[in-house]
Amino acid sequence: MTEPQAVHGTTVGALIASGASALTQAGVAFGHGTSNAHDEASWLVLWRLGIALDSDLDSDALAAQPVDAAQQAQVAALFDERIRTRKPAAYLTQEAWLQGVPFYIDERSIVPRSFIAEILADGSIDDWLSDQTHDVLDLCTGNGSLACLAAMAYPEVQVTGADLSPDALAVARINVERHALQQRVQLVESDGMAQTPGPWDLILCNPPYVNSASMARLPAEYQAEPQLALAGGTDGMDFIQQLLRDAPSRMREHAILVLEIGNERAYFEAAFPQLPVFWLDTSSGDEQVLLITREALVRHALAEL
Repeated sequence: MTEPQAVHGTTVGALIASGASALTQAGVAFGHGTSNAHDEASWLVLWRLGIALDSDLDSDALAAQPVDAAQQAQVAALFDERIRTRKPAAYLTQEAWLQGVPFYIDERSIVPRSFIAEILADGSIDDWLSDQTHDVLDLCTGNGSLACLAAMAYPEVQVTGADLSPDALAVARINVERHALQQRVQLVESDGMAQTPGPWDLILCNPPYVNSASMARLPAEYQAEPQLALAGGTDGMDFIQQLLRDAPSRMREHAILVLEIGNERAYFEAAFPQLPVFWLDTSSGDEQVLLITREALVRHALAEL
């Protein structure tokens, strides 16, 4: 087995370049906040050195900033841990960012990366919402990031974040308090929608949807996350099947469901061939997140009888 490349450099820029090279050589997997070696190396170096993560990486002054021997050793140790353990960088830094908002994270919850965050930020579902939208459910809330972002996007709503995992809810509570949203975001332990009777005006859900074949091929970084938040059964649709049965009776007349399914569009369409949905644009295309109206869900349920 090839020894991991040692990370070294006497400036910030040199450390980032060396770190990116080491990550590439080690063949680590990305997808937990970054998509490439350079961005992940920048994240790790800046975080370890206590430099703001939104600093201008193209700045000559930043790149040339000197790093002493003790700092170099700390950075090298962090990269060694990332490569050796294959833990996502977010677990090492205990911080993840969505739409410029920082959230606490640890191994008790899946690393937040939902494309629904983009949709909340760009207002692309606003025209679907009733003027009387007051109650929002973030189902499978994980670390509570989407629940917090929904409360920030819609100052007049009350948000409930629900999850089956008490551990994940403990992490979510940290984030609700961090962003001073205790008065507007409630957290509930619930198996699916069992403890979330509503009625809801908007349901957000990034559920476990990875099919069993894909689960078996996941890189170690994804295996480090709670499998409860990922595994969706043979076709990835186990949780979603129950959700679509339960949701209509818990939604107000003009309510909508925004559902993330990752790369499982083919499985979703095979499972629900007659269900009319609207695919929403994200930075990863228009096959990751869909919108379903309550009316469509009710019609689908009647057709299934």
